[in-house]
Amino acid sequence: MTSIVATGERLQRGSLGLPQIVASTMANIAPAMSFFFGFGVIAGGAGIATPVTIITAMIGILFLTNTLAEFTRYRPSTGSFVTFTGLAFGPAAGAAVSVFVTFGYIIAASSVVAISGGWFVDTLKFFTGASLPWPLVCAVAAIIAGVLVMRGISLSTRWAAIFFYFELVLLLVGGVVMLAANAGSLSIAPFLPSNLAGGLAGLGAGFPLAIYLFIGWENSAMLAEETAEPRRNVPRALVSATVAIGIFYIFLAYAVTVAFHMNATAIGKSDIPFIDAIKSSAGGLVALAYLAGLTSILSSLIALTNSQARILFNSGRERLLPAFFGKIHPHHRTPYVATWAFLIIALASVVIFGWGRGISALDYFGDAGTLGTIPVILVYMATNLALPVFMLRHHRDRFRPIRHLVVPVAGTLFMLLPLWGLIQPGQSWPFNIFPYVALAVLVIAALYGATIARRDPELAQHIGAYMADD
Repeated sequence: MTSIVATGERLQRGSLGLPQIVASTMANIAPAMSFFFGFGVIAGGAGIATPVTIITAMIGILFLTNTLAEFTRYRPSTGSFVTFTGLAFGPAAGAAVSVFVTFGYIIAASSVVAISGGWFVDTLKFFTGASLPWPLVCAVAAIIAGVLVMRGISLSTRWAAIFFYFELVLLLVGGVVMLAANAGSLSIAPFLPSNLAGGLAGLGAGFPLAIYLFIGWENSAMLAEETAEPRRNVPRALVSATVAIGIFYIFLAYAVTVAFHMNATAIGKSDIPFIDAIKSSAGGLVALAYLAGLTSILSSLIALTNSQARILFNSGRERLLPAFFGKIHPHHRTPYVATWAFLIIALASVVIFGWGRGISALDYFGDAGTLGTIPVILVYMATNLALPVFMLRHHRDRFRPIRHLVVPVAGTLFMLLPLWGLIQPGQSWPFNIFPYVALAVLVIAALYGATIARRDPELAQHIGAYMADD
């Protein structure tokens, strides 16, 4: 199978170790950015028992990490979801997923591009009182991310890690200060399921946003080709990064809840609960919170571009998408065409559908993040269902019912709740049209997949041909 495409160019293998891909994954998740804008909604649904909701979401994500870990042990590939579904369901499915997940990732990435401009402008106003057009800052942020990613996986991952660890320290300091300043409100109440507002209904109301906090957990799977010992290190990174971020979120959720004196209503009314909690606990540290948000956004933009553009690159290299996406920089050994295409389309979406419509960066962040997440969650579910098919088709002798069937199916079931939260009828504009947009893209992707598979009889032999450690 590999002889058909083995002459193609390869990324710079062995450039990253376990610490680097763990840091890149956590940077992609962007705890400050995700927590700042998502925690209030979670508390509005779950009440003070937000840690319970976050723990439940972490368990759901761990079901998903099992799927990618198992695929990577047998077929480590930069193509990740595209390769795995294609190997299980055939080339038409692989090509369709390449279009569908790329659409989702680019739209979701555009939300990060938008908030990079909006948050920088807010931070600049806080420190200096000056202002800049936020779309201009978005363009600068996209260029910085693109240059770093193009110049090398080690360089870009190093900077993503630097920004992430800076953010991590600032958030930890803020959380500790909140607990110390509000010691009289310390209680185990947030960890008691009995305090979920409305019981299971409250858990369900906060669960979709809690899942969203973890988006980016899959980052390391797409870096497999550039990772030393990917069959061992990528599965370890998937699990360890998810657990580490989950514990960190639980700590932040508890600290903010304590700072609000267990008042879930007040948390839900706050635009950014972490900022308000810092203001009430130690006003002098608000500047640190703004800096944490800024570094979080930058690290996320670098890390997500690194990983998600590689799916576009690998799809071009394996002939699922136009071949020019599969070009590699002759000196830096990076997928520079896919990188710049990914960022330019994301930036264009911000300018046309955000700034062009006269909406704020924050509103665009919420809109694009929601729309982009629908295809991504559907691909998560499809990949879960692909695992038992893949094992039975290619490794039947190693099939294990619990690991390769029960856990993936449970992961799919876990995703039904956040998916329903995104597509349920009766939502306000523009969220009410997003399910139809996603459906239209899915239909187009399916037609594309069927067409390209019919035109290229050898396509099945190209999918997964570039194993990371060949």
